[in-house]
Amino acid sequence: MPDSDLELDSRRTIYQRIADTPGVHFRALLDELEYAQGTLQYQLRWLADEGLIDVSDDGKYTRYYPAVEFDEADRTVMNALRREYSRRILAHLLADGPLSTTQLTDRLDKAQSTVSWHLSKLAEADLVTKERDGRSVVYEVSDPDRVEYLYTVHQLSFTDKVVDRILGLWDGY
Repeated sequence: MPDSDLELDSRRTIYQRIADTPGVHFRALLDELEYAQGTLQYQLRWLADEGLIDVSDDGKYTRYYPAVEFDEADRTVMNALRREYSRRILAHLLADGPLSTTQLTDRLDKAQSTVSWHLSKLAEADLVTKERDGRSVVYEVSDPDRVEYLYTVHQLSFTDKVVDRILGLWDGY
């Protein structure tokens, strides 16, 4: 990318924050960078129009990624990793999976409806597979290598020490 694309300090700062925290959402950028909402919206739109960032909607948030670095499958994984309980579910499934909804509910100490909601979102995104085992449904990560790799590479941009302890991924890559 030409240096002139990022000649404005605000544009360069926004782009750098997105590069440092792939999958960051608008409100987080607004809180962290302290730009006016209109300024941030304008610069994000400009960066997207110029092809410097990609925009991804995860159903709840609009998330931003450096262009070229993340394909659609990577963005889908990162969207899930940016949600606290989806990240924790993936961590448990990677470390000890396959697991049932009941087992995950016990490990997360959350209501079964909450865990089921996150599991359904992960299944819709093809990040987990589910298989009926008698009266329960067992879940497994669809592409564990991709999830582990992206978590490990971007670990510092997550603030979840629980997942760090579960996975201990730094030794893996």
